[in-house]
This record gives sequence, structure tokens and C-alpha cells, in this order.
Amino acid sequence: MNIAFIGVGVMGRGMVANLLNKGYQVGTYSRRKESAKSVLGLGAVWHDSIKSCVKDADVVISMVGYPKDVEEVYFGNEGILDSAKEGAILIDMTTTSPKLAVRIENEARRRGLKALDAPVSGGDTGAQKGTLAIMAGGDEAAFNQCLPIFEAMGKTIVYQGKAGSGQHTKMANQIAIAGCVAGVAEAITYGKAAGLDLNILLDTISGGAAGSWQLSNNGRKMVEGDYAPGFYIKHFIKDMDIAKEEAQDRHLSLGILEKVLEKYQSLADAGLEDEGTQAIIKKYMTE
Repeated sequence: MNIAFIGVGVMGRGMVANLLNKGYQVGTYSRRKESAKSVLGLGAVWHDSIKSCVKDADVVISMVGYPKDVEEVYFGNEGILDSAKEGAILIDMTTTSPKLAVRIENEARRRGLKALDAPVSGGDTGAQKGTLAIMAGGDEAAFNQCLPIFEAMGKTIVYQGKAGSGQHTKMANQIAIAGCVAGVAEAITYGKAAGLDLNILLDTISGGAAGSWQLSNNGRKMVEGDYAPGFYIKHFIKDMDIAKEEAQDRHLSLGILEKVLEKYQSLADAGLEDEGTQAIIKKYMTE
């Protein structure tokens, strides 16, 4: 299959590299060509517009930042929906609104296209290693057809159901992460106040019932003072805002999510939105 990949950023670079390693032909487009430089060196083909990138592609993958960016690349003039050839499969792997995923799927079907919402979890490390968790909703036949493509980028790949189901699953994922990453920060804060060796603490509790990806990965970064983004605070805020809105639509009150969102928003307000999510530890250092 000939693949067009729209949005070659922190996540997209690793995903494109893994597709190329599996022998796929990949055309790329991003707002900044510089961001795609590493994958162009691996054999990806650069295009100067979305239209040029997607017009001959069998599969179009998008991995952009925010819902407004998804709106732009799909519904904009000479965007993906305008430019994709009949029968193409459109896969939005951005974490975005379930409502937007349904809208894209409806419009794609009207135009003789197929669509999937397939957000991912695993951060830049998972993107580089090809071990992402991929949560897909939409056309099941299209999902089965694209399974080898997903397998080039991920390890846990699950069809969740109708359009929007992938995004709803990602919202549940982000809700779980919100509580977990805050819990890790609180555990480290407590350990420091108690005078414990924090590396020994992490080694010890990561092997028991408290063990988690957040503890083993972001916990270590918190202890080391490494705040480089594997996943940006600004993107996590975007995800939690969507999750909060969807919860409110269902008359749910998710107290932990809302408290963690407040902490991250205060970090963003302090100019730290481009740091990694592990920087939540800074809230506990100053409180």
C-alpha cells in the first residue's frame, strides 16, 4: 500500500520510520519540512501540500496536534477529504474529539472513502520502538485491511467498535494516566520528605502492586529532574479537556481528572506547557 502521512512531529517521526522499515512507500507532509528531515533521510518522500501528498495514496494517516488541526487537514480547502482518491482509507491517529471522529467518518463515507479513528498510547518511546497501543474505531473491514500497517507501528492493537470508539478508549486511557502520574509525583514527594533514597524507592515499589509504566518511566525522570517532553503538558491538557467535556455530556463528575487538570493548567500558565508530563512533580515541590 502507498501511504500518505500528514504530521511528522515528535510521534510521527518514529511512526513513519517504522513504516519505512517494513517496506511501505510513505509520502509525508508537515507544516515545517524541517520536522520531517530525519525520515526523509530514511526514504520518505516530501510533498509541499496535503493535496499532493494524499491524491494517490491508498491509506492516509494523520498525526497532528489539536482538534482544530484535525479540522483543518481534513475539512480545509484541498484537505484530505477533498483530495483523497475514491476508496482510500483515512486514519486519524491524533487524540481528538470522539464527535469529530464521527463527523469525519460520516463525511468520508459520503465521498466513497473509509475512515478510522485510531489514537495511540506509548509516547515518543513507543513510537520509536514500534510498541504503541492503538485503539481503533470506525469501519471494521478497513481496520482489518490496515492491520499490517498498525502492526508496523504498534504492539497492542484493538478494534473498539463504531466511529468514535477509538477516541473514547483513549479518553479512558488519559483519565487513568491522570490519576497515575499524579500518584507517582505524590509518592516521590513523600519519599523525599521522609529522607528516602528515591532511586531505591522506585526500584522497590515498581516491582510490587504499585508498579506501572508511569512509575518506571516518568517516576525516574522526576527523580532525575528530566523534564524533556515525551508527551507535552499542552497536549495532555488538550486530552483531559476533551475527556472532561465527554464526561460532562454523560453527567459524570470525575474528581481526580479535574484536580489533575487544574495542576497541569497551572503549570501551563507558568510557561511550562512545552515540558513533559512528568513535570507535574514541580507542583508538589512548590506546594
